[in-house]
Amino acid sequence: MTAETARRSAPRLRDTDWLMLRGLAAALEVQLKRLTRGARLLDFGCGSMPYRLLVEQQGAVYVGADFGAGAAVEIGRDGSLPVPDASIDAVLSVQVLEHVRDLDLYLGEAGRVLKPDGTLFLSTHGTWLYHPHPEDHRRWTRTGLVADIEARGFRVEEIEAIVGPLATTTLIRLAGYAHFLRRVPVLGRFLAGSLAVLMNLRALLEDRMTPAQLRRDNGCIYVTRCVKAPA
Repeated sequence: MTAETARRSAPRLRDTDWLMLRGLAAALEVQLKRLTRGARLLDFGCGSMPYRLLVEQQGAVYVGADFGAGAAVEIGRDGSLPVPDASIDAVLSVQVLEHVRDLDLYLGEAGRVLKPDGTLFLSTHGTWLYHPHPEDHRRWTRTGLVADIEARGFRVEEIEAIVGPLATTTLIRLAGYAHFLRRVPVLGRFLAGSLAVLMNLRALLEDRMTPAQLRRDNGCIYVTRCVKAPA
C-alpha cells in the first residue's frame, strides 16, 4: 500500500484533509456494499487505487483505469476506454470529475461501458481549493451537479454532502497554515501535524453544529449513486 493510498483510505488526524477524506471513505463504503459478488467494477481514473479493498471486500472484481501503463485498463489519450460496450456492472469515479475537461466524453464513456442496469458511484467537489491534477476545472452546487450528470444519460438516485461550509472554511485555513509551517526547519512537519490535530477536531465540532439543510446544500464533497437513464 502506497502512502497516498493509505492517506485516502485511512486518513490520520494529523492529515490536513482528515475530516474530508474520512467522510468520503465512509460514504463510499456504504455505497459499495451494494455491489454483488462477482460484479465487475471499473474505477475510472483510479490513481493509486485507494478504494480497491472496499470493492474486493464485497466479492466484486476491481478493474483500475487510468492514463499510463500502471492500471489494468489504459485510458486512451483522447479519454476513451478500451472496454466493450455494456460489459461493466459498476463504474467508480472518486474526485475525478473536477479535473475532467470534457464532461460529455467522460460521462459518455462511463455510460457506454455500463450494462443497462449498471451503477455509477461518483464523487466530486462542491467547495475546495484549486488543485490541478494536471488540470482543475469546476466546483458544483448540489443542484448543478445533479443537472450535469442527468444531462448526460444518468439518473441521480442518491446524493450525500460531505463536510459542511463552516468546517470547510476551517480546513481551508488549516491547509494554508500547514503549507507554511512545513517550511520551518527541523520542526516544520511536527508543527503542521500538531496544528492539524487541533483544527481537525475544531472542524469536526463545527460540522456537527451545522444544520443539516445547510450542509446538504453546501458540501465540500458530494457523493452520488447514479443509474443509467432509460434510452
